[in-house]
Amino acid sequence: MKKILIIIILIIIAGFAYYALSPLLTNVSVDDPLPPSFTDAEKQMMESEGGVEDLSEEEREEMERQMTDANTTEVIVMEDGAIDPEEEREPSVVMDTVGHPASGTVRVIESSEGTFVRFEDFKTINGPRLHVYLAKDLDAEEFIDLGPIRGTEGNINYRVPDDVDISEYQYVMHWCVPFRVLFNFARI
Repeated sequence: MKKILIIIILIIIAGFAYYALSPLLTNVSVDDPLPPSFTDAEKQMMESEGGVEDLSEEEREEMERQMTDANTTEVIVMEDGAIDPEEEREPSVVMDTVGHPASGTVRVIESSEGTFVRFEDFKTINGPRLHVYLAKDLDAEEFIDLGPIRGTEGNINYRVPDDVDISEYQYVMHWCVPFRVLFNFARI
């Protein structure tokens, strides 16, 4: 009877160990392209509709200048030499947690296809049921689930639902759902 109980306990421990540790051995590489910008989409639409050919050389140059201006972020330098964070949004560095190494950057991209959270040059370890959250705090008390992780390394896009105001969330994070553990995060 003792041997059967020990065998059952070992099977349970082995099953749990497999569930918890096997994802660590799985790396998935993803290389998503940058989402298209509004001006790129507008330019393609105009070109496909024949609108550009009907413009004079001066009108084409003006349109190109406007498109370039629309893609350029104006940086406001304050009197003390600091850059106004409302005007310039640098990519955020991914911060790892104890036992969960990670590296790369995260940025928010407004696109003709919606808003995206983009991980670039990203690398982390895998884990059981990891999801990407937009969260108001690091304990994930208030969050939006962007879905399961799509990869553990590379350039990865996650689409933000249209009804979500991303400015209400301070963090994007990888969260282990069954164990309620933060793997890594970036402040956005």
